[in-house]
Amino acid sequence: MDTTGKVAVVTGAASGMGLAIAQTFADSGMKVVLADIEEEALAGAVGQLSDQGHSVLGVRTDVSKLSDVEALADATIKEFDAVHVLCNNAGVGVGAPVGSTSLADWKWTLDIDLWGPIYGVETFLPLIEEQGEGHINSTASMAGLYAGASLGAYNVAKHGVVALMASLERDLRWRDSNVRASVLCPGPINTRIAESERNRDPVDAAKHVESEQGQKFWDFLTRTLASGMDPAEVGPMVLDAVVNEKFWVLTHPEMGEIALSQARAMLTDQRLTR
Repeated sequence: MDTTGKVAVVTGAASGMGLAIAQTFADSGMKVVLADIEEEALAGAVGQLSDQGHSVLGVRTDVSKLSDVEALADATIKEFDAVHVLCNNAGVGVGAPVGSTSLADWKWTLDIDLWGPIYGVETFLPLIEEQGEGHINSTASMAGLYAGASLGAYNVAKHGVVALMASLERDLRWRDSNVRASVLCPGPINTRIAESERNRDPVDAAKHVESEQGQKFWDFLTRTLASGMDPAEVGPMVLDAVVNEKFWVLTHPEMGEIALSQARAMLTDQRLTR
């Protein structure tokens, strides 16, 4: 798909991978709508792109609320009269093992990481199909291909996102649609996802249940992300998927071996690999 003059919506666009994707889209000639729950950071991101001469709109959006996602679609059509690309990128994470994860943590994670993309697909797909071509990308994770320890709620959400996008892509091809779908499965990226609770309601955040296992893993994750890939490298990967109709976007292809080892174990001794 030629992106020149097209309109893209990116959620979680005030920082990290979302901002990198929005920047890459804008540089490719697209008009970009940035959506995020963090108002101050969103204003800064909009200003950054606007100062570069790009056509950009910022809309505060809580993707866990269908009404907010619908309002985002309305604002996009009002400003640009069309939408061709959607990137469901907003996401959060919480470190806790299954059995020690509070129901509040389960709900918070699934509402944003899984229901957010579902709301996005169901709201924007009809609008994108009206244009005769387009693309929907959602951010999952390597955790959507391999469920590691101490990330139960996150693993469930991201496996769901992979299934959502694979189902969408097959449904689109089944009916010969010119809209395509893809899923971004990043490995360690230097973002602020380890600080997800900065945007969480304090009353809800207080329901988080601490565990020694969960905290040890979260400390390890924080150190790993700090030395992770620059988010700026992710934007071109997503743009490539949009332009060349690729489904899988893997920032660390070598980590795919973990998923392959799990599949091999399933077919041999039927044990779950560590």
